[in-house]
Amino acid sequence: MLVREAATEGGSQPEEKPSRRKRRDVKKTSRKRSPKPPARKRDYVCSVRLNDDEKNQLSTAASATRTSLPAFLARSGLAAAQDLDNTAAAIAGRRELVAELFAARRHLGQVGNNLNQIARAINSGGEPAEIDAVVMAVQRAVTRVQAATDLLLDQR
Repeated sequence: MLVREAATEGGSQPEEKPSRRKRRDVKKTSRKRSPKPPARKRDYVCSVRLNDDEKNQLSTAASATRTSLPAFLARSGLAAAQDLDNTAAAIAGRRELVAELFAARRHLGQVGNNLNQIARAINSGGEPAEIDAVVMAVQRAVTRVQAATDLLLDQR
């Protein structure tokens, strides 16, 4: 005769058969996304090179919009392409600033040459009359470089 006592440690009861669980019906629907229509399918791959800062900035922006980095790049690039006036202005603004910095650099080179000529004249005992004009040119060039640099840094 078997004794039916409760098993210790939460084990199964003697002489009891384990209950058979009923399995859930498997859904026939797929969890995959439906394919894009052929007109909207993206067939082309573009490679982009980024430095660490650019990648981090773009990855943060993609995460904020809850998209992947490639999807973010594609969508933002397409948005920029659809609004060419603003895009061209932003790109041109940066190019203009860089061009202004190069022009100011050339100007500073010319002014530096003038300063060297004045220094040579002073060292040889002369007193050139154009000292004030050169000093004013130096001040204008420094102001130009500072303004262009400030604008470039504000765009970052």
